[in-house]
Amino acid sequence: MAIVQLIELSGTIPLNAQGKRLDQALAILFPEYSRENLKQWIIKGDCQVNNKILSPKIKVKGGEIVNISTKLTIQNQNWQPENLPLNIIYEDQDILILNKPSNIIMHPAAGNWQGTILNALLNYNMELNLLPRAGIIHRLDQDTTGLVIVAKNLLSYNQLILQQKNHEITKIYEAVVFGTLIAGGTINAPIGRHPRNRLKMDVIDNGKPAITHYRILKKFKNHTHIKLQLETGRTHQIRVHMQHINHPIVGDRLYSKFSSTFPRQALHAKELSFKHPITNQDLCFTTSLPLDLQNLLTKL
Repeated sequence: MAIVQLIELSGTIPLNAQGKRLDQALAILFPEYSRENLKQWIIKGDCQVNNKILSPKIKVKGGEIVNISTKLTIQNQNWQPENLPLNIIYEDQDILILNKPSNIIMHPAAGNWQGTILNALLNYNMELNLLPRAGIIHRLDQDTTGLVIVAKNLLSYNQLILQQKNHEITKIYEAVVFGTLIAGGTINAPIGRHPRNRLKMDVIDNGKPAITHYRILKKFKNHTHIKLQLETGRTHQIRVHMQHINHPIVGDRLYSKFSSTFPRQALHAKELSFKHPITNQDLCFTTSLPLDLQNLLTKL
């Protein structure tokens, strides 16, 4: 389903934008919209600067009067709200932070059009349907637990997506892996789609750069409890990287060859740090390990 928003904007280019390209200056003036959106509106002639249509590459002097009259089309599917529980640990007018349980998918996809976090969010706040993916900034795998950021308006969404693109959101995980690690380290190995199994990712030469830092929290006889920090956010990154160094995550049926009675991958998104998209305040959220992981550690 395509949602069309009518956009009417006006403002004055700030003096500190002098010498910048028009599209760059507009990104400062109207930060709630992406630079690509602004550039397209300039190209289409929907943006006037001092009552003139200009090129996105034109350098501004500062002080110009800008008027934009356009439409913004957001391509959302016809997702349905569902009355499902959400564990919201923080909320204000711009963002909310979820503590995701295991065995639930983040958003609808082929074979799973219902029963997702996204469906639950739409039931909680239907206005989220005006945002891409109902404001969900990043995803966790179905059986990974822990913290997720959701934006509640377009300005917050674009600012948080920019932070994520610039690696300014710190994501810290805890996991239990097979084998006894000697010391912490860094895995710098590119990740791409597995050449034969399309359900899996793999370390491949022409993959996208992927960096994972890990350190030991506690050693057991045949397992290690570790803390991980991501520099990048590739699909299945932690699971692929730990398998790559022959210490796959306990319970990971897709990437581990070791048998385990633990019913899911023992991976938890424990901590998120970032700047509030509106106030620029430093935020940090943490959550305890879920009961199944606590029990696993006790058993070990």
